[in-house]
Amino acid sequence: QVQLVESGGGLVQPGGSLRLACAASGSGSGTYPMSWYRQAPGKQREQVAFITSNGRTNYIDSVKGRFTISRDGAKNTMYLQMNSLQPEDTAVYYCTLRNRIDEYWGQGTQVTVSS
Repeated sequence: QVQLVESGGGLVQPGGSLRLACAASGSGSGTYPMSWYRQAPGKQREQVAFITSNGRTNYIDSVKGRFTISRDGAKNTMYLQMNSLQPEDTAVYYCTLRNRIDEYWGQGTQVTVSS
């Protein structure tokens, strides 16, 4: 089993930065692929970025050059550094972990970008 807890969301002005964190725990956790998703008001949930067990990453086009996903293997924690934030980045951000059993989701953290 896996438990995921997101943190680091908040309110920022356009052009600002935030760093999200996702702490994974439980007997089913480990160095497995993890992802960040987001769901904006009135829009479908979308995958923002993912990171593999060996640190390879990928991003959707809309965040390339602005967001950076990383992980700390010793702490079993994943991060999303978000720079140059824009109003269209406003969403609830979720972390996920996929192991041999299932894909697990956290409860989400709100990111609001507004002047």
